[in-house]
Amino acid sequence: MRTTIVALLAGFALGAALPVFAHHSFSAEYDQNQPITLKGTVTKLEWMNPHVYNYIDVKDQKGNVKSWAIEAGAPNGLYRAGWRKDSLKVGDVVTVEGYRAKDSGDHVNGRSVTLADGRRVFAGAADDGGPNSQYR
Repeated sequence: MRTTIVALLAGFALGAALPVFAHHSFSAEYDQNQPITLKGTVTKLEWMNPHVYNYIDVKDQKGNVKSWAIEAGAPNGLYRAGWRKDSLKVGDVVTVEGYRAKDSGDHVNGRSVTLADGRRVFAGAADDGGPNSQYR
């Protein structure tokens, strides 16, 4: 019986720790030497841990539309910074400043977002090791 309880507790502790190991730092996925500014229309919002994602469609000079995934900070951090789930809405036009993924795909670590009304809000995680982070 005692062995079973110890095994269950060890399994629970390991399971609880796995999300911590899965989390990544800015430098693991993004390139601080590839800053990017995108202006586009919000198409989708995902408020879930460990990061909020918003998706925008951006037109290039030829009128072709490219969809981008914008990774922001954790929901709790964005909430404390003044964001609410309705801060962005599908259809809003926003300008995102951030850094491209190292694979140069359609994935950006958003550092700030300028909303349709001109307000600029912080979007990155302050502790992710990225530019202007306290843990760089």
